[in-house]
Amino acid sequence: MNFLEERIARDGQVRAGNILKVDSFLNHQLDVDLLDKIGQAFYDKYKDKGINKVLTVEASGIAIACMTARYFGVPVVFAKKAKSRNLDGDLYTSVVHSFTYDKDYNVTLAKKFLSSNDKVLLVDDFLAVGKAMNGLIDICNQAGAKVEGIGIAIEKGFQDGGKRLRGEGYDVTSLAIVDAMDEDKGLTFRKQD
Repeated sequence: MNFLEERIARDGQVRAGNILKVDSFLNHQLDVDLLDKIGQAFYDKYKDKGINKVLTVEASGIAIACMTARYFGVPVVFAKKAKSRNLDGDLYTSVVHSFTYDKDYNVTLAKKFLSSNDKVLLVDDFLAVGKAMNGLIDICNQAGAKVEGIGIAIEKGFQDGGKRLRGEGYDVTSLAIVDAMDEDKGLTFRKQD
């Protein structure tokens, strides 16, 4: 098992409804050393792709994006789920569905932060059916930005998001792929190279 799989196996909690709680280290309380390893892993994979922006959707992906961008020496941009008064100018907008909250969100990103000159690495904490990634890809397409890769901390391999994105030609790197999870039997990770 790799460093993230080991941490999930030790501290993750499987709940009914295909919920994997990793809030003690990844998306509520943050283990900065673990996030640093995640960021370095994504850098090691995509360092030759000319990445000049790391893009995520708020909120859980922001910490991963920041640690990743630190290695690349580039800015983080994140799509906002709530329209706020301080968003001015032209905006890219897309709809994403949150598996966790079972709710659709209009996500927005100021056009001044993403353009056709950008080579983007998309990152997030989870990939299940891929709705958040679809929204970020849509925003990149609107901007004319090139998606050079997708970095995911935890992929739910028993759902179709990763398979579909790879089938569409995207270079998806998931540090931990969970092929099965059960409250009683625990987790089964996909063997990776």
